[in-house]
Amino acid sequence: MLKDCIAPQQAGMKDRRFRNLLGEAAWASLPASVRRRFGKRLKGGASVVYQGRVTAMHMNLAGCLLAQLARLIGAPLPYDRTCLHQPAVVSVTEDIAGDGQFWLRQYGRAAGFPQVIHSSKRFNGPTGIEEYIGSGVGIALKVSARPDGLSFESDHYFLQVASWRLRLPAWLSPGALTIVHRDLGKAGFLFSLSLKSRFFGELVHQDAVFHDSEDQSDG
Repeated sequence: MLKDCIAPQQAGMKDRRFRNLLGEAAWASLPASVRRRFGKRLKGGASVVYQGRVTAMHMNLAGCLLAQLARLIGAPLPYDRTCLHQPAVVSVTEDIAGDGQFWLRQYGRAAGFPQVIHSSKRFNGPTGIEEYIGSGVGIALKVSARPDGLSFESDHYFLQVASWRLRLPAWLSPGALTIVHRDLGKAGFLFSLSLKSRFFGELVHQDAVFHDSEDQSDG
């Protein structure tokens, strides 16, 4: 397994950004492993890396077309069904200039180079957290606590160029995005992505299970 790339003096640094979004009661209800993962502040360009494997991958026809079109803005959606059972790697790096986090997700494929999805999470906007996926496109997210982890749901999509920002109407959005981080115990967690359309059903669904090499709470 890959080691988390954090300098020892940085491991104890606290990050209250997710805690402040959820509120004290919701934060306290989370499993200890989840609080540690989302309460860890990375400094000085340090990264944390998790290694795992894709365990589910589904796309309907509309989802396949959307994922291919989205490659024009940086391929923010998984687009190759052959990633199923292939290795997956996620790295998180502090965005010092933007007061947020860079997320890099790498999914293996049956042939060719892995697909790499990059995005930036920033703690601002009307919901308190937004994800920028490329070419000025972003998603305002609503984060909530679950008994076993966290849920991120799209509130609205927007287009931003420099200081100019346009909130996209609902009819222009690709669908309702839900991302779930679910603690599995024994140093494992599930990352689940689902994009659903009112007209075309579930467009894309992907699950990947990762290992947290720092988590010793469950042995």
